[in-house]
Amino acid sequence: MGRLVILDRDGVINHDSVHYVKSVDEWVPIPGALEAIAELKQSGWTVAVATNQSGVARGLLSEDTLAEIHQTLRRQLAALDASVDCIVWCPHGPEEGCDCRKPRPGLYQQIGQRFQCSLTGVPVIGDSLRDLQAAVAVGARPMLVTTGKGRDTYETGGLPAGTEVFPDLVAAARGLMF
Repeated sequence: MGRLVILDRDGVINHDSVHYVKSVDEWVPIPGALEAIAELKQSGWTVAVATNQSGVARGLLSEDTLAEIHQTLRRQLAALDASVDCIVWCPHGPEEGCDCRKPRPGLYQQIGQRFQCSLTGVPVIGDSLRDLQAAVAVGARPMLVTTGKGRDTYETGGLPAGTEVFPDLVAAARGLMF
């Protein structure tokens, strides 16, 4: 396994929606994001995706539709001769009290267990405070992109100490590679 990086999905890889991404047609990559993942892979990084998907609990999309969306991501990356090494997701709503919904660290812990590695210092790239809080909870390196909810997250303040801020996944990936 190469160096590990963990990415949030909505707002980092693809455009987010206040109405949730509920279908393959609504899943639209942010310009440059898929190419950034390809660059990370070509540079030897292991790329994991960790995403809250409460739309499943809310009945807005099925687990099958979510799988189709992730298959679309994988297919579009394959066209760039790239891939993600794993995708973990939380299907629960905010009221369910699960351990996997960010800002809780369960999704990141699943990734650490899958790759049998410590998450200390592992870069976590997200667009929301809860992505960064979950990163800090496992000793990872919080990185904020200002796509998606990222600009609002940045302007609201209260970022964890040491959070690095980038305009998008392209810039964050290049920051990791150089």
